[in-house]
Amino acid sequence: METIIPLLDIIRRLRGENGCAWDRKQTPATMWKCLAEEVYELEEAIVKDDEDNIIEELGDVLFQILFIMEIYADSGRFPFDRVVNAVAEKMIRRHPHVYADSQITSEDALNKQWEAIKAGEKRHSGTSERRSALDNVPGGMPSLLRALKVSKSAVKAGFEWENLRQVLDTAVSEIHEFEAALSKDKDDAIIEFGDILFSLVNVARFAGFHPETALYRSTSKFEERFRTMEDAIGEKGLDLKQMTAEEKETHWQAAKQVCAQKKT
Repeated sequence: METIIPLLDIIRRLRGENGCAWDRKQTPATMWKCLAEEVYELEEAIVKDDEDNIIEELGDVLFQILFIMEIYADSGRFPFDRVVNAVAEKMIRRHPHVYADSQITSEDALNKQWEAIKAGEKRHSGTSERRSALDNVPGGMPSLLRALKVSKSAVKAGFEWENLRQVLDTAVSEIHEFEAALSKDKDDAIIEFGDILFSLVNVARFAGFHPETALYRSTSKFEERFRTMEDAIGEKGLDLKQMTAEEKETHWQAAKQVCAQKKT
C-alpha cells in the first residue's frame, strides 16, 4: 500500500476542490473507456517487449483502476478494502489445489475445477439460473475478442470440431459463400465476411494461439514494410499515387527484402 498511497493522493488532489475540472467531472462510465485504451497500449508494449513502455503502461492502467475505485469510494458506494478483499477471497477459493487439499493432475482437471467453483459461486449468489452457455460473454467486448470468448464458451458446453482440418475446411467453405454473396446482396456479403473472420478465430484457437496477437503481428509487419517502401519511394522523389501497378509491386518486394534482412 505504501507505493499506491502517492497515486491515491494525486487522484484525490486532482478530484478535490482546487483540483482539475476534467478529473472532478469523471464517472466510472466515462473512465472505463480511458482504462480500455490504456489496456490496449499495454498490450502493444508487451507484444513488443519494450520494457520502458511496459512500465509506463502498467502504471497508466493501475492509475485508471485506482481512479475508478476512488470515484466509488468517494461517493460512498464501497471502500477500497471491499474490492481488495473480494478478489483475494475469490482467488484463494478458486485455487484449492494451492490453498487447500485438492489434487490436480492435469490442465484439463484444473479447468474443470475452475468452472465447477465458478458455478458454485453463482448458485451461492442466487445467479445460478442460466439460459445459455454464452451468458457470460460481455456484449461490449471488441468483436475479435468477443468471437474468441463465444467460441471458447461453446466448446466448454461440448460444441467443438474433432480436428484442425475440419476447422480449416469450414473457413474455406465460408470464403466460397462470401464470394457467391458478393454478386448478390451486400448485407449477405457482410454476414458471410463475418463468418470468415469467426471461422478464422476458431482456426487460431484450435491451433493454440490468440487471434488478436496474430493480427497485431501481421499488421505490424505490413506497417513496417509499407513505411520502408514509402521511404524508398520518397528518396527517389516519386509519388505512390502516380506509380503503375508493376512499379508498386517492384518497390513492395524490395521493401520486403529490406525488412527481412533487418531480422537476420
